[in-house]
Amino acid sequence: MEKHAAKILSIATAVPPHVVETEFVRREAAKVFGRLGGSLFEHLLPIFGNSGIKRRYSVCPPEWFYEKQGWPERTAEYMRASKDLFKKAAHDALAQAGVAASEISTIVTVSTTGIATPSLEAHVMGELGFRTDVKRVPVFGLGCAGGLSGLSLAARLAVAEPGQKVLLVVIELCTLAFKLNEFTKANIVATAIFGDGAAAAVLEAGPGGLAAVEHAGEHTWPDSIDVMGWRVDPDGFGAIFSRDIPDLVTHELRPVADAFLTRHNLTLDDIDAFSFHPGGAKVITALEKAFHLDQGRLQDEREVLADYGNMSAATVMFVLARALKEKWKGRRLLGSLGPGFTASMMTMQPA
Repeated sequence: MEKHAAKILSIATAVPPHVVETEFVRREAAKVFGRLGGSLFEHLLPIFGNSGIKRRYSVCPPEWFYEKQGWPERTAEYMRASKDLFKKAAHDALAQAGVAASEISTIVTVSTTGIATPSLEAHVMGELGFRTDVKRVPVFGLGCAGGLSGLSLAARLAVAEPGQKVLLVVIELCTLAFKLNEFTKANIVATAIFGDGAAAAVLEAGPGGLAAVEHAGEHTWPDSIDVMGWRVDPDGFGAIFSRDIPDLVTHELRPVADAFLTRHNLTLDDIDAFSFHPGGAKVITALEKAFHLDQGRLQDEREVLADYGNMSAATVMFVLARALKEKWKGRRLLGSLGPGFTASMMTMQPA
């Protein structure tokens, strides 16, 4: 292990106040989309029951989504809720690490579900007590891969300045893209799986910590822009899911992971544990097939998906937070997939 590898000192998660049970969403979706799609919706209704999700959290109550909401309204909610979640996640991560806000030299903020200029950290710096010379690194556009790519970036920045502390904050408010007037499979899938959440981590290149970031990398498939992303509509973002992502995971992710490990003189035999972004129940099953994992090896992923839904970039941070609560030995492989279409990968070892 590199002497000055970046160490994760703490990781904290946060969710908004409104709990949305899947059965409630299924009933309401049947009313709304049933009127739009008629009998065609009956073929899509199983998406809700097969999602592997019991509940999710939303920054807005269900009734908010029945009103006409355009860019101004959605952006206002994004700013309000993002600032609250930023403060909660960052405060808890700093407290867990025993670090004061004034000790943070760099803030990496990851979010793809809203637009803020100046970026989110600038809005809360004074309230949380960050220094006026703290370096700000906002990251946009990575979608579900953003949590792991953001963690990789934060780790590299920590290694670049040994002894300096870096704060990573990941905030995704996916529910703000819900549209009750659009009958498309992509919109119905988004309605069935997406939730809101935030996570924060403190990193430092030095002794101690919960885990050490070892290697990180990305792979972007050629001609894959249409696999996943946001469509910019007059009234807000619209979800893009135009390929069979589980099939891509099953057949194409393993060679990419093997190549990543080979570049660092490793093989899958060197991996003792896994933490993946659980995009959905079918994606988890595809990951198990791709990496030949026995049932139960991805239990953290299934539990996070069931309890919180797909929170885009924040989800893998929730999975990692669970993993770090347990004592583990050996090397861990982490992975997430996002727009690009891109795989973000990382290996970790106990600190």
